[in-house]
Amino acid sequence: MAEAHAAVAFSFSVTQEGLNVHISHDALKGVYLSGIRSWRKRFVRFLNRFASGVFPAKFWSLGLLTLILLSGALLGYDVTCGFNAKIHDAFFTSQSFLTWMCSYTITCTLIWLAGVLLIRYLLKLLLSYHGFMFEPHGKISMSTKLWAVCTKILGGSNPQLYSYQASLPRLPVPAIKDTINRYLRSVRPLLCDADYDQMVKLSDEFSVTMASRLQRYLVLKSWWATNYVSDWWEQYVYLAGRGPIMVNSNYYGMDLLYHQPTSKQTSRAASFVHALFAFRSTLDKENIKPIKVNGVVPLCSAQYERIFNTCRLPGVDNDTLHHWMDARHIAVLHQGRWFKVMCYKNGQLLGPKELEEVFETILNNKSAPSPGEENLAALTAGDRIPWAQARNQHFSNGVNKKSLHAIEKSAFVVVLDDEEHNLSEEDCTGLSNYGRSLLHGNCNNRWFDKSFNIVFFANGRLGLNAEHSWADAPIMSHVVEQALGFEYMHLSYDSDGKVSGVATVRPVPPQRLAWSISDECQEVINTSLALARNLADDVHLNVRAFKHFGKGLVKTFKMSPDAFIQAALQLAHLRDKGHFALTYEASMTRLFREGRTETVRSCTSEMVAFARSMEDPNSTDEERHTLLRKAADFHVSQYKEAMIGKGVDRHLFCLYVVSKYLKLESPFLQKVLTEPWRLSTSQTPHQQEMAIDLKKFPRFLSGGGGFGPVADDGYGVSYIICHENLIMFHISSKSSSSETNSDRFGDNIERAMLDMKDLCEKMKGKAKR
Repeated sequence: MAEAHAAVAFSFSVTQEGLNVHISHDALKGVYLSGIRSWRKRFVRFLNRFASGVFPAKFWSLGLLTLILLSGALLGYDVTCGFNAKIHDAFFTSQSFLTWMCSYTITCTLIWLAGVLLIRYLLKLLLSYHGFMFEPHGKISMSTKLWAVCTKILGGSNPQLYSYQASLPRLPVPAIKDTINRYLRSVRPLLCDADYDQMVKLSDEFSVTMASRLQRYLVLKSWWATNYVSDWWEQYVYLAGRGPIMVNSNYYGMDLLYHQPTSKQTSRAASFVHALFAFRSTLDKENIKPIKVNGVVPLCSAQYERIFNTCRLPGVDNDTLHHWMDARHIAVLHQGRWFKVMCYKNGQLLGPKELEEVFETILNNKSAPSPGEENLAALTAGDRIPWAQARNQHFSNGVNKKSLHAIEKSAFVVVLDDEEHNLSEEDCTGLSNYGRSLLHGNCNNRWFDKSFNIVFFANGRLGLNAEHSWADAPIMSHVVEQALGFEYMHLSYDSDGKVSGVATVRPVPPQRLAWSISDECQEVINTSLALARNLADDVHLNVRAFKHFGKGLVKTFKMSPDAFIQAALQLAHLRDKGHFALTYEASMTRLFREGRTETVRSCTSEMVAFARSMEDPNSTDEERHTLLRKAADFHVSQYKEAMIGKGVDRHLFCLYVVSKYLKLESPFLQKVLTEPWRLSTSQTPHQQEMAIDLKKFPRFLSGGGGFGPVADDGYGVSYIICHENLIMFHISSKSSSSETNSDRFGDNIERAMLDMKDLCEKMKGKAKR
């Protein structure tokens, strides 16, 4: 192929006249610029790491300190109180002016470093305080105000993305007794008296036999490791799973709901890909402000490191995550054919106009897929062991290895899909089909192992499918928000829907990836495809826009919108199934270094009491409202405790891992870890660090995203509180289950939300009278 020949820097041939050497100056220039870019990136990373290592101090403060001490010495004042003399005597024998200057330089550096360490230690102590989270709204204590002022002062100015990493506290290990008590409290409303007594007995046996021994290992790990949970969570919950990650682990995200800048597929792809690379460039330079809670407490930014150039690689026993330092290309899938697209030329990122030309070239390419290529991606949708074996056997050398490497190393995968998904404010029936396409597609047109796939539909809509092990959904949500914001504010389209502007360089043509897939490998691909399609066909997804009200109205009830929705989910589940279920709500632990998630067990005794009161004709509105407020307040408190490391599930999970290492069997831990989450919920964050004002740009509303059901007879519910008057719900279940129906559950959620609104408005009206 022509593009492959252009990549060869030199070649030679032997003729009758002798050795004939051919040198490609363009290729050599490309190699040179690539090296320059790589070393520049490493140098910038080194400087950033050095700056983050001394943050919040600035390098100019070292020069200022040196100037002060030297000025004092020249005026006859020993500001160091004899410390410099000791340094001089320790390192030098001469009494010359030069040696004294050197000793002062060493002294200033040591004093400055000691000051840096002291400030960082004090900052870590301040960031270890979490009492501010439990202050009553609008009634902040004086001690918390003083803490906030000190934290802001010591927190420095103009931090980079990783500036606070070393100052973040470690995740604490809760006391065994506290965790067991919280666990027993969480399961009490779900168990009859006999089952609850049995669970209490199991917990008591665990406490007096092996709990202390297991706890000691965890405490030791918390002292030694950065985070005592995250590495085991990634390894055993995500990478050790041998079943399909499609539907079961990967999640999806949607485009803006009511803003579609163009209907041209290639134009939208060009603009958004350019926006993603622009964000990656900012990320590489670490010029992103860390997200702060209440503008004071920074969240851990460690998960941002693996957004781009990352892929999950299958293994027979367990998978691994591989991250490449850099990748200047993307992998593009269109009609079963794979292409490698270079997004840089001569070290410069291609503009949207140049990328538009590349994508149009791919769409105009009418070549047929190679044998086995069309369904190749189905390997990533099926079971992990057959995929690992096939990768080792059929993709370890030759063109297959080279082409597979191009996909796995790519910055991300772009899918140019033939489907269309039209959405409107009046008709949202297409939302569910849109969500299903992003969740699993045709099972052969998403590379589910990649950190994320961006899917561009034929009518200009986009969405994503993300692998879960490398990071949690808020990170990917932040990336997409930033890219959408960049496109929304800085990129434009002409009247025909094409990218505005003129191409300034000629892009490298897309390279068609070559494959030589044997019949034996094709059988494995077809088996994985059949399994994946059975899994996808069993997904019942209902995506709906709840427009009756949003967080604006709920806040007038002086209630947390998240707690309000969780109460509605419990009421909806009671009406849907006639009973309650163990409920999972994801919270984050990023207040700690390398923190990821913790579980909030939302089905509490308070939530159960409220939901039952709504179905009890003998309950008064006053009683129902009182129970709702009590349930919401306890949920908020429980959510905050999970955020500060006082959750239940991650602690018990790590105790279970230690027990397996020690080859100890615990009936209590075994029981806890095998309980099914029949209602799994998660809130997608919105507007994390977005400069776009929704009051000025009300159409910049995300559709959120969702995930597959966790239990065979349960529901998965993702929701995003988009704005003052809109909440999106993504409800999944399995069609094969006779107990669940996502459409029915969505109706019950909507009914519960409206009933609770009427209750709160009625009580609010009575309070005014």
